[in-house]
Amino acid sequence: MKKFIDSWEGRRDKLPYEIDGIVIKVNEIAQQLELGFTSKAPRWAVAYKYPARQETTVVNDVLFQVGRTGTLTPVAVLEPVQVGGVIVSRSTLHNMDEIARLGLHIGDTVIVERAGEVIPHVIKWSRKAGRAAKLWCPRMSGGHSRIHKDPEEVAYRCVNASCPAKRKESLLHFAGRHAMNIDGLGDKIVDQLVDKELVKDFADLYELKLEEVAALDRMAEKSAQNLLDEIAASKNNSLARLIYALGMRFVGERTGQLLAEHFASLPKLAEATVQELEEVAEVGPKVAQSIADFFSEPANRKLIQRLKERRLENDRETRRAGRLALRGDDICLHRRIGPPFAR
Repeated sequence: MKKFIDSWEGRRDKLPYEIDGIVIKVNEIAQQLELGFTSKAPRWAVAYKYPARQETTVVNDVLFQVGRTGTLTPVAVLEPVQVGGVIVSRSTLHNMDEIARLGLHIGDTVIVERAGEVIPHVIKWSRKAGRAAKLWCPRMSGGHSRIHKDPEEVAYRCVNASCPAKRKESLLHFAGRHAMNIDGLGDKIVDQLVDKELVKDFADLYELKLEEVAALDRMAEKSAQNLLDEIAASKNNSLARLIYALGMRFVGERTGQLLAEHFASLPKLAEATVQELEEVAEVGPKVAQSIADFFSEPANRKLIQRLKERRLENDRETRRAGRLALRGDDICLHRRIGPPFAR
């Protein structure tokens, strides 16, 4: 069996399709039935995986990808190399600790493999003799925004809600169904708004003009007006939706609702200390610190002020009082028996 497996490892390059291993199985149906299955796989078959293909290339640069929540992920820009039938020119470096573990420098020669025959991965390096390698230097995509790091985590984060590197993902989250619910503001439109520099943050959405939107690809005057109507209607959304839409780390729909009930307005939430935030039900130290970090960023405080000027953040004390008007009263609920549409 081992001889058969080894023989096919040498012949896999001659196949008209990619394989990453050999499956060894019992042929007899009766024996298969006797051996049976686990909850995930048959007991009568096992897969033998060949080692991932590896190639050597050079690290030309290191860039940063910034996710919606601001997590910075270093990415190696590689001299293009073919690995298992695919041209690989980039590979994630995961985080700063991984770079330190590898001891990686720009200009280093590295060995790359495709983890699981899919994802490019730098596994080790060997610097070329006589080549002066440049020191790796993170060029933060968040511009002049401060970079935050939790001592208990390896990730570095930009908490600026208007960070150019995460602008598109942030806008898509802001417009999402469970956030501000702006129908029609999808990937294609957001890409154009950002690329044409018509929108740099959430507040800019409420300054868009009909002629600007109508000039976008796949848009006409009627569809542009429909989108502007959706954006205008989002001003009437609840404070809870707005808090969630800001995209603060650890702040989901439920936490947004609890924060809205407790503070009743965005400016009050922005001024809250970590200790005051921890007084909110279900908000622990990690969530409280994340919220405090978000509002400590000057760019975010400026954004909150701009949203308020566009009447997107009015004091919700009246609404809150209305929702709590029945608190303490006894209510009798009646369940109707019978067909749902019976008269």
